[in-house]
Amino acid sequence: MNLYTTLILALALSMDAFAAAVSKGAALRRPHLREAIRTGLIFGLVEACTPLIGWSLGLYTSQYIMEWDHWVAFSLLFILGCRMIIESFKREPETTVKSILPRRYSSLTLIFTAIATSLDAMAIGVGLAFLQVNILHTAMVIGMMTMIMATLGMLIGRYIGPLLGKRAELIGGLVLIAIGFNILFEHLKLFMYAS
Repeated sequence: MNLYTTLILALALSMDAFAAAVSKGAALRRPHLREAIRTGLIFGLVEACTPLIGWSLGLYTSQYIMEWDHWVAFSLLFILGCRMIIESFKREPETTVKSILPRRYSSLTLIFTAIATSLDAMAIGVGLAFLQVNILHTAMVIGMMTMIMATLGMLIGRYIGPLLGKRAELIGGLVLIAIGFNILFEHLKLFMYAS
């Protein structure tokens, strides 16, 4: 696999992380560059590790990973999205919403979101076990691309959030749920075509 193909793969795998980071950034109270970089690092590290995990699981478990990864991703994103939606209804009136919005997310919340958006990279890692590729190089490119895209997503969310006001967290939750449904739909569509 050449560098061009690896970059395209990395960009495709980082799109879910980008969308999730935009929704997370929009639901924060004007996140700083430091928070965007922290989010990018967490997403990038998780996204770099998952193809390595998939690679190491190898041929023996590939059918089980590919059979369940979309359900796990959907469940995590659905739960996180519902949590954001519920939190949006607990917020105070619009006049005080800026002082109530969180300034940052816990590392655990970001890790769970990153895991949910990177399970497809684990399945790709299993698939790469069949090819003659340098998995460390590929995982590093995937991680770097995801770090860049998640950082950009958080920064874009910073500017979208004030425009959306109180609805930012509600919309962010809906976006996470939509990403989960999209992952589930794509895998089920592939399954239907295969049968």
